[in-house]
Amino acid sequence: MSPPAVTNTEANADAPQADARERLLEAAEALIYAGGIHATGVDAIVRAAGAARKSFYTYFESKDALVAAALSRRDERWMRWFVAGTLARGRTPQARLVGMFDVLREWFTSEGFHGCAFLNAAGEIASPADPVRVVAREHKERLLDFVREQSEAWAAIVGVDRRIAARLARQWLILIDGAIGVALVSGDADAALDARAAGRSLLDALAPKSGSDSPSQSQNRSPSRAPPRRAAQRKEQDHE
Repeated sequence: MSPPAVTNTEANADAPQADARERLLEAAEALIYAGGIHATGVDAIVRAAGAARKSFYTYFESKDALVAAALSRRDERWMRWFVAGTLARGRTPQARLVGMFDVLREWFTSEGFHGCAFLNAAGEIASPADPVRVVAREHKERLLDFVREQSEAWAAIVGVDRRIAARLARQWLILIDGAIGVALVSGDADAALDARAAGRSLLDALAPKSGSDSPSQSQNRSPSRAPPRRAAQRKEQDHE
């Protein structure tokens, strides 16, 4: 299952039920995701939407406003897809955390994968206060919130505190974004499997070690070689 594709409005411009604003958002999202913000002009978006240029100014005060609205639209759809795919991967928090990377791998192999639209957009916009950067940041915060929910549920089961769960969530987000970036640049969908393996190792490292030796057990299991050494010393003394 991959994220729901954006409809190609240029090929379906006469869709009677789509109003001009929705068609502009749809076209902007598709074109910007495929080609970038700076490389996509308003005229290209208007043409792809099958809309009049005046309708662009009716609904949006600027290109940046249109881009921000299109990204917000994508955020809603992408998060619904990712959450549903994750929850379908297992009944336990650990299965869901690990299953996130299987969901991502299916996305990486889908036609038209161009990486994370929000990281791509943030990379083109310099100002942190720009509406486009704000939407990108809010998307990552929403994703982190969902990962944190699963991390806290995992922590409650294995018996670690919420500080560890919070750290796990932040590190898990880095694994997710790292897998997306590597898959985009390398073209290798198995980047998701590498991230999944790293995630399993992280869970193992953070979980309490069952059956670990106590200091007394360690002392009881220490090698008992002192008596033979003392016996050898006595033999040497007998020969002196």
